[in-house]
Amino acid sequence: MANTPKKTVHVAVGMVVRDGQVLIAKRQDHQHQGGLWEFPGGKVEAGETTAQALIREFQEEVGLILDPEQMTPLMELPFDYGDKTVLLDTWVCHSTEGVARGCEGQLVQWVAIDELDGYTFPEANAELISRFRQSR
Repeated sequence: MANTPKKTVHVAVGMVVRDGQVLIAKRQDHQHQGGLWEFPGGKVEAGETTAQALIREFQEEVGLILDPEQMTPLMELPFDYGDKTVLLDTWVCHSTEGVARGCEGQLVQWVAIDELDGYTFPEANAELISRFRQSR
């Protein structure tokens, strides 16, 4: 039987910056790449733009309201984890309303940008963090 190509999951990723810090969340153990830290976001649904997905996901997952006028695309990164292929569509967000909290039971934390290396992220995030730092 021929290998069936894996479906690529389009994921909206938000690097929210506030007072020199960026918001990260810890993936729950039962999730893909569980136990690792990530930048919040989620799957882009059919008929939804990346910006719309980020706005929806941030409200659902961390209780923040993003300002679409303060969101800038950073990069798109396709990545194959072996068991799953993703397209990380990453945006930098400079304005939010609300207090960040783990609405789905996950830990959330504001971290100084130069301290991100102290957290363990999924493999693909190394390139995202590097590009993010270069853009600052």
